[in-house]
Amino acid sequence: MATGRGEALAVDWPGIIGLLVNERDVIQLGERENRDPDFAWPDVNWTDIERIDVFEARNIGSSAVLDKIFQRLALSSDQDFWVHFDVDVLDQEIMPAVDFPVSPGLDVEDLVHILSRCVSDPACLGMTVTVFDPDLDPDSRYAKVIVDILSRLPLR
Repeated sequence: MATGRGEALAVDWPGIIGLLVNERDVIQLGERENRDPDFAWPDVNWTDIERIDVFEARNIGSSAVLDKIFQRLALSSDQDFWVHFDVDVLDQEIMPAVDFPVSPGLDVEDLVHILSRCVSDPACLGMTVTVFDPDLDPDSRYAKVIVDILSRLPLR
């Protein structure tokens, strides 16, 4: 949405002219449906957004994912960055308490490795954590997974 892609209600901001973020400054990790012929947003496949889908991420491993992320970030070395962590990037076996749980997904160790390197970088301004649905977690088992992940990230 920050790149202006999406429904007008979500991408038109009063008093803001233009995009919040250029496509070439966005890295998306973990998409599962982009290879599906019925993908709801196929136009994202032909943008300047650096996309590392879940299949590629699982195939190349977290270290190679980090290499790709920081190669792209190096193209905009004068800019800070923000991490947006949707917990549904985790496999549904690990995190079913989300709006759209599916498999495959990332495992906790790979995700902690990736997030740790990203949030410890001096250019990282912060991180949001989203799409957890506590109504789907009556005993807080899955909330504890998120807390465990976040507690393992380095503080600056």
